[in-house]
Amino acid sequence: MRNLCYMFLVLIGLTMFAACNDGETYAEQKEKERNAINKYLADSAVKVITEAEFYAQDTMTDVSKNEFVLISSNGVYMQIINKGCGEKIKSGETTTVLCRYTERNLLTDSIQSTNDVLYFSSMVDKMTVTNNSGTFTASFLSGSVMYMLYSSASVPAGWLTPLSYVKVGRPQNDTEEIARVRIIVPSDYGHSYASQGVYPCLYDITYERGR
Repeated sequence: MRNLCYMFLVLIGLTMFAACNDGETYAEQKEKERNAINKYLADSAVKVITEAEFYAQDTMTDVSKNEFVLISSNGVYMQIINKGCGEKIKSGETTTVLCRYTERNLLTDSIQSTNDVLYFSSMVDKMTVTNNSGTFTASFLSGSVMYMLYSSASVPAGWLTPLSYVKVGRPQNDTEEIARVRIIVPSDYGHSYASQGVYPCLYDITYERGR
């Protein structure tokens, strides 16, 4: 019951947030979104690197310098904290991926949803992912927090950006770790509420291969 109440309160907040944007033009909303992203980058002392620099570093970001790479094709900023274990999802492969995440609305600077807390420990978000020659598609399975919260099986496109660079496996010993990234996702590549409300989200996500 507390789980459902939490979801309900978050949805009320999202609805009120969307209503506050009714008097603004889309151009004004996009400008606010860009300003929110730039404010986070400045306040967090993020060092933005180019894709050329990212590839020169073997598709890694230096966390000690708080590096994020800007993906020019979609405007996603990505920080790879851990590249993961096992293998990347191969071209033509469909697999199950388990995710722990925290979602922060950068326009309101507040945590909007998460399954990375003790209360939701049994509710890891599960999605089926297919690699179509380097283009990833995915959908949430029922029971996922994102699925229940946003009433949609659609996975935010921004969530799929890291899959081109990280390994998605299961640790076989104490030295191996699952993939973990931080991504700033603009509204165009977020879930339906972010798209409609025109706000960016910061995600801290782990990716682990399901059984």
